[in-house]
Order: sequence, then C-alpha cells, then structure tokens
Amino acid sequence: MSGPPRPGGSPVTDKRELVEYIAAGATPREEWRIGTEHEKFGFRLSDLAPLPYEGPQGIRVLLEGLQRFSWQPFYENGNIIGLSFDGQAVTLEPGGQVELSGAPYANLHQSCVEVQTHLSQVTTVAAELGVGFLGVGFQPKWKLGDIPMMPKARYRIMRAYMPTRGRLGLDMMFRTCTIQTNLDFVDEADMVKKLRVGLALQPVATALFANSPFTEGRPNGYLSYRSKIWTDTDPDRCGILPFAFEPGMGFERYVDYVLDAPMYFVVRDGAYIDASGQSFRDFLAGRLPALPGERPTMSDWEDHLTTLFPEVRLKRFIEMRGADGGPWDIICALPAFWVGLIYDAGVLDDAWHMVEDWTIEEHEYLRKEVPRHALHTKFRGRTMLELARDVLALAREGLKRRAVRDRSGRDETHFLVPADLIAETGQTPAEGLLEAFHGEWKRSVDPLILDCMY
Repeated sequence: MSGPPRPGGSPVTDKRELVEYIAAGATPREEWRIGTEHEKFGFRLSDLAPLPYEGPQGIRVLLEGLQRFSWQPFYENGNIIGLSFDGQAVTLEPGGQVELSGAPYANLHQSCVEVQTHLSQVTTVAAELGVGFLGVGFQPKWKLGDIPMMPKARYRIMRAYMPTRGRLGLDMMFRTCTIQTNLDFVDEADMVKKLRVGLALQPVATALFANSPFTEGRPNGYLSYRSKIWTDTDPDRCGILPFAFEPGMGFERYVDYVLDAPMYFVVRDGAYIDASGQSFRDFLAGRLPALPGERPTMSDWEDHLTTLFPEVRLKRFIEMRGADGGPWDIICALPAFWVGLIYDAGVLDDAWHMVEDWTIEEHEYLRKEVPRHALHTKFRGRTMLELARDVLALAREGLKRRAVRDRSGRDETHFLVPADLIAETGQTPAEGLLEAFHGEWKRSVDPLILDCMY
C-alpha cells in the first residue's frame, strides 16, 4: 500500500538509526496484531473493460462514493488517490486495482469482519455505477496496453524503470492482485525465525491459493501466473532472500539488503523526484545524484522500504506476500494460515524444524516450479499437496491453541476451511477456473469475470 507523502523529519546520518527504526517494531506478545491486505480488479459490467480513473464509471467516482461510509480522502495533485478510516486505508495500485490495507486487529474474527464490511461498501457503490470487482491473481482478459494508469507520480517513475530490470515488471504493476497479511514479532530472534519460516513456506501458500491461470483470454500454462511474474520483475528487490538463512541474520543484515537495493524516488514538498537506480547508501552519505548534499529523513527510509518486493518483507512488522487474489473467504483464509503457523511458539518451532535443512537451491526450485504446477510440484519425493496438508495441520493446531472465539463460540480454525477443501480435493482455485473454462464457459473468460465477481 502506498499512501500520501508524509512530513520528512530530521536528517538521518547513521545506519544505526535505520536499524533502530526496524527494531522498534518489536512488540510484546500480548499486543500482537493481524493486518490483512487485498487487491481487486474493477471493471464495467457493460463490456468488462477495466476502469479508468476519470469518467462516470471511474475510480475517482468510486472513491468519492465510498466517503458516505465515513472514509476520509487524501489527494495528490488535486486527484483523490485513497481513503482512510479507523486505521484502515483504501489505495490504488498502478492499473486501478483497489486495495484495502486493513487495520491491526487482535484476532481473525475482527479482521474478517473488516474484509466483509469493506467488500459490502465497495459492491454497494459499484452496483450504483454499473461496475464490478473481481479477486484473482492476474487480469484474465485485457492486454497490458488496455489498462489505464492511475494518476500517482510514483507510478510514472516505476513504469519507466521497471522494463530496465525485468521482462514482466509492468505486468506486475498493472495486471496482478494479491492477498497478504502483516504480523508482529517480539524481538530480533523471533523476527528471524518467522522470516525464515515465511520465506520457506511461502510456496505452500502460493500453491494452495493459486488463482491466475489466464492471460488475455486464454490459459497461460501456469496456475499462479502472478507468482511467475515476480521471478522476472527485478532481481534487486524480489525473491527469497538467501541471506536470511545465513548465520548472523538480524535487523542490521536486512537493513544492509535494503541499502543495497536501488531506489525509485524521493518525495520533497509533495513532489516525486526521480532517483531510480540510485543508492540509498549514497543518500545516507549525502551523495545522492538526485539531491546532491542532502541526507535522507526517516520518511525517505519508510518510502524506500515499501519499494522492495521480496516474498516476505520486513518493516516494523512482517508481511507475508505470496498469495494470489481471490474470493472473500480466501482473503480470510490467508491470514489464518500464517497466524496459525507463526503466532504459537511451539507450532513455529515445528514449522522451522520442517524446513531448516532445506537448501537455497531447493528454495529456488520451489519458487520456479510452484507457479506452474502448484500443488502438483514434486519436492523431496513428495508433492506440494502432501506438504500443504502437513502445514495446514500445523496451522490448525496453532489456531486451536490461540482459542480465540467469536460470539457464536467458534475459534479461528473455521477460517482455514477454504484451504482445507483445496487440500482435501487437491484442486486449486486456478484448476477450478480452467475446468469451467473448458466446460460450461465454452473457452471464454467473460463468464469467469461475472461469475466470480464480489
């Protein structure tokens, strides 16, 4: 999520300040929270075309319509680019994907109510405008050139820079949607273990929730094409972070990684200054070509942290980033998967023991093969389906131990039901879409868009 520019603050002059910034995210266990984020594609019901920013069926009108629900707008150059309310934010991705960045909640019951409330609000306004919203991992119908770009200055800089680093960076920007969850850590050692488990098991989440098998109206040969795209976007800022599994991993090592990742921009007085490809290390030393003699503020550091896209991202919390967009029950299942795995110390230890001897070559193998084969991927004499069942059993145990119940007496395990059904049948959401495409949809993705809209 990219919100409005923030005030800069005092200059940062030493790397230690950057390390301390991330370390300050350490949170007592009793204060751990869950944040859920998801993106979705908007389209006109009349012709299924993607939504422009302007016009009677545009994104601007949608954001204005949501303000009846107490959302407060924020602007860039006179354009409304997002909304905020009660710790939540609605923002725009480059191609008009609408994202909810949820507030931090104590349990999954609260987080899922937030998701349902947001989708109810969006669909209420959308119905009045004659538009709809779809949760899948990759735009199934339209070509890259058909997608309008939203009026955010950072996206102009990224659009120019992305093709210099990978073949699919623009597809990432304009044609993907994801679900992610944000979780806390208690100290540096806890962060390291959670980061490692998250990176290792991210392919399991990718496989279970694979939901992007179409490109421009036809099967693309992948079950999670969104995940494939990340393998050819930008090697400087994407991937599985091999250094995270090395001795000495900690806050400072992650900061070194971020310092070495090329920048996109710097914000000054609300304006975006192109610093693409330049070094934050140079910025820290006062040698940034885009701003000679200036040193960064902590807001610059916060901005730079948001421009890295590894499979698991560290800020003052941990972001699990490996799942395709999907229907509302999958939006709730993804955080349940990760909360169950890493919010109980015993289950986290069990998960780490499951993966601690995996080699970097095996991590890379999974990252390459899972986008195409999902649960059918072969690994260590088994399939990802078998591994996923074992991992889901751990997640379920972790949620049981939390024993957080709603008003009906249900604990949080019921949010795993969609994932359990996938693991029981062995059929990913993508395979269900492909089956319908070759059957009742008569080789058209148009019914997908209408049948699977929120």
